[in-house]
Amino acid sequence: MRNEASEAVVSSVRAQAQGPRHVAVIMDGNGRWAAARGLPRLEGHRRGVEALRRAVRAAGELGIGWLTVYSFSSENWRRPVQEVSDLMGLLKRFIRNDLADLHANGVRVRVIGQREGLSPDIRALLDEAEALTRDNLRMTLVVAFNYGARQEIAQAARALARKAAAGLIDPDSIDETSLDAHLDTAGMPEPDLIIRTSGEQRLSNFLLWQAAYSEFVFLDLHWPDFDRAALEQAMDVYRGRERRFGGVRANMASNPSATAGAGAEQTVMTGS
Repeated sequence: MRNEASEAVVSSVRAQAQGPRHVAVIMDGNGRWAAARGLPRLEGHRRGVEALRRAVRAAGELGIGWLTVYSFSSENWRRPVQEVSDLMGLLKRFIRNDLADLHANGVRVRVIGQREGLSPDIRALLDEAEALTRDNLRMTLVVAFNYGARQEIAQAARALARKAAAGLIDPDSIDETSLDAHLDTAGMPEPDLIIRTSGEQRLSNFLLWQAAYSEFVFLDLHWPDFDRAALEQAMDVYRGRERRFGGVRANMASNPSATAGAGAEQTVMTGS
């Protein structure tokens, strides 16, 4: 067991040095970016789509295997009707204009979130994106659309409750693994690194279950300004973190400098 544990630690350290396998991004600040320039919010969202293209391209070039983006939360329906309509239009254009390129570059698209209640044309586009790219292997782009983590967990709990009520499973057998298997993200690796732009420091109902051991980097720049340099900067911070997953590294007790700030799990970085 001790050798297996040591090998697991070595494997984790190597993976850390290579960078995050799964990066999740809360793309925040489109409206504030536009307001600071005296532009309509829609222009901020348009520039946000351009930033998304840059992020996907950079992630592929940097060897990131999974990139999850928080594109539209279940709470975003509370925004003004016109803004929601504009966001739906941008989503349609992004899929229609970019899907062929994503497919050609080996990007698999996976969509998480509730599809019930979405307009038929939106659902058809999401289905098309997943179907066309399902066999691609270079990178997986996970689009969290009409997504809310609390709703996701509640839905998984209801699914397990129905199985228990039907006698298909023993309620006492329900554990973290069984609940995880009923989440939208079933089969996906948990995010190693979660980035949020615009200086805000909260998850906003994003991947609450999956983020248990994620590292956080909060960037003091608005999403339309996000580029490869910002992604590389966040990845550099990640590589400097010490991920213990509840354990303690063997050399920490004898190395006081290693314990300094060891509890920090987040970093706020200002844009250049």
